[in-house]
Amino acid sequence: MKLKKPARFWEKLPEKKVRCTLCPWRCTIAPGKVGVCRGRKNEGGELYSLVYGSIVSMAVDPIEKKPLYHFWPGSGVFSIAAPSCNFKCSHCQNWTISQASVLDVSTEDLSPEKAIDLTKRYECRGIAHTYTEPTTWTEYAIDVGKLAHREGLYNVYVTNGYINIEALQELHPYLDAANVDVKAFSDDFYRKICGVPSIRPVLETCEWMVEHGIHLEVTYLIIPRENDSEEEIRKMCRWAVDKLEPEVPTHFSRFYPHYKMTDRSPTPVETLERAVKIAKEEGLHHVYIGNVPGHEADNTYCPNCGELLIERYGFDVTRYALKNKRCPKCGTKINIVGEYKPSGRTWF
Repeated sequence: MKLKKPARFWEKLPEKKVRCTLCPWRCTIAPGKVGVCRGRKNEGGELYSLVYGSIVSMAVDPIEKKPLYHFWPGSGVFSIAAPSCNFKCSHCQNWTISQASVLDVSTEDLSPEKAIDLTKRYECRGIAHTYTEPTTWTEYAIDVGKLAHREGLYNVYVTNGYINIEALQELHPYLDAANVDVKAFSDDFYRKICGVPSIRPVLETCEWMVEHGIHLEVTYLIIPRENDSEEEIRKMCRWAVDKLEPEVPTHFSRFYPHYKMTDRSPTPVETLERAVKIAKEEGLHHVYIGNVPGHEADNTYCPNCGELLIERYGFDVTRYALKNKRCPKCGTKINIVGEYKPSGRTWF
């Protein structure tokens, strides 16, 4: 039986219509209809979540896969997802589940209590809401987060950042970290590639998270001929320095052809390396290259003296030299949350 739940974050309208206030779409939904994300339905003038605890994918992952490089490094995380998303990205690598409704795919019911039980059974340090867009099941993430914190577990999001601040405020006490995809730095890209009107809500989410103490890391997937210009990358980096903090980790990730963008080639490694150079010129302290296993820019270096602090290969931490979250050579404090404890797993 589906764990259908009354939704939060909505208001009544005339003629039994409702307005969902969870994300910036603010969908007006007529009786019997669903919103843009396909995860929330008006039934008789009341809004319900169709995806509460409806799991379409679950796995044990390294936290580095999210990617979260400065948050409980080396830990395993129980990763879960529901079928839905409030974006329509042309390059989505998980489009078979993100662009599906709960009626289109096979799902398994997972109560918050069971999610915690599985996290502990698989010896994970916490839970990640990932693979699809977790904003669409924020009610579930709040309930999971409450139980996770009681058990000393963390609760994290991998998200497009398209959530209203009012909903984020309610999620905040139960959300420890997030990796937000800043998919480009122009409204034109967001309209053309992601199907949403503006980047502004995404930037506001990032800024709010930093201001309110949620550990934030940013991922920028570089797509050839779409968001790879030096001007755009430099603007994004200047925003990160000015509006976030120079210490916020930034990941430039390599694009591979997926979904509706199979006509493109993978991002040249040289383009990623140029982005790293720009980011450092603009003052960002921790800049990484993703989807290029073994690249030296997958490692963490001291921003003050250049000492190698964390060495990685793929999703494995192969060396950890920090002492009390400080550089052992010069003593600079590094933006790291949690302790490193080798998991004993080998990640692929």
